[in-house]
Amino acid sequence: MTQNVAGLAIVGALGIGLGVLLLLLLVKNFLHICHPNEALIFTGRKRVKDGVDLGPLVILGRGVVGQAPEFHGCGKGRAWRIPVLELVDRLDMSAMSIDVYVQNAYSAGNIPLKIHAIANVKISPDPRLIRNAIERFLGRSTQEVMQVARQTLEGALREVLAQMTPEAVNHDRLEFANNLAKSAQDDLDKLGLQLDTLKIQHVADETGYLDSLGRPQIAAVLRDAEKAESQAQQEITEAQAQANQRAEVAKAAAETAILVKRNELAKIRAELEGRAAAVEREAEAAAKTARANAEQELQTVRSDLEQKRLMAEVIIPAEVDRAARLLLAKGDAAPTIENGAAVAEVLRLTSEAWQTMGPQAREIYVIQHLEELLAAVLQPIEKLKIREVAALDPGDGSAISSYAASYPRAVASVLSALRETTGVDVPAILAGKTGAQ
Repeated sequence: MTQNVAGLAIVGALGIGLGVLLLLLLVKNFLHICHPNEALIFTGRKRVKDGVDLGPLVILGRGVVGQAPEFHGCGKGRAWRIPVLELVDRLDMSAMSIDVYVQNAYSAGNIPLKIHAIANVKISPDPRLIRNAIERFLGRSTQEVMQVARQTLEGALREVLAQMTPEAVNHDRLEFANNLAKSAQDDLDKLGLQLDTLKIQHVADETGYLDSLGRPQIAAVLRDAEKAESQAQQEITEAQAQANQRAEVAKAAAETAILVKRNELAKIRAELEGRAAAVEREAEAAAKTARANAEQELQTVRSDLEQKRLMAEVIIPAEVDRAARLLLAKGDAAPTIENGAAVAEVLRLTSEAWQTMGPQAREIYVIQHLEELLAAVLQPIEKLKIREVAALDPGDGSAISSYAASYPRAVASVLSALRETTGVDVPAILAGKTGAQ
């Protein structure tokens, strides 16, 4: 059941699509739209109203021309064509530019002229005239229409030219074009054509008539020009002579003025040269004086510089060296002087202390400095270097004890020498001190 429904839907869609396609084809083939520069002519079906044959249906881009509403279809620049019964033709209504040439066309006075004009012609959209164009030009090419229009305009041109003089044709071309348009109007209406513009481009003749018309004026103009040129030349010559005369007078006056100015210039130059020479002499004298003064000042400066150089290189270094040696000597002597003063003060104080303490002062001093005295006494013994001692023992073992007793004997001998030289008996002082204790 579902498959049947789907199949029916597909068939229905295909039918609708084919219907739309068929409708589009019908519209494309049977609906005719008129362009703005053309006319559509529907033929093949008779159109009668009130017993009057209206002829073919004519549709322009802006609507139906000269027909009742019941015969003009849509009436807006388009219409439907009935198949088999009607045919549709298109008539081009664009403007056509036509060159019109006429040679040996006689004007009033039997003067042959050559005329070149340009006309813009097209199919007339007037309902009264377009059917004339349909009868004559439907199905014919644009070149054939232009050929008919050209021949018509050439005939009208010869008719108008025969009624006008060459002077009028050449001088008043606008009037000539208007007369030509009026003359050709009836013939163009019969053809269903419309003349938009007509311009005369060139008018000439082979006999030289138009040229001869202008010769008197040209001769007069040339004569006037020559006369004006001669008069101008004469005025130029007179003006030039006057200008030359004025120039000579001005030249003489200028030369006189130049001579006067030259004399004045020579006088001023001589005065200036004299002043310059005097100033130069004064400048030279001043320069010599200034040079002498400068030399004197330079010698003074050189002498001062030499004294300063000697001062800086000899005297000042000598004084500095002497002062330095004096200071160094003072510096070297200062410790000695201070040490001597200190020793003297110590000796003074020591002497006062000894005088105060009486006979025991020496023993006290020795006891206080005993270590120093012993060190001084033992220093010679310490300096003795005994490398090797050979002891000869007689067999009773007294060699070793004799060697050991040699050190105390050496100290005793040193103390004995100290007593003899200084009078200080160290053992006695030590014995007395020990006994006192």
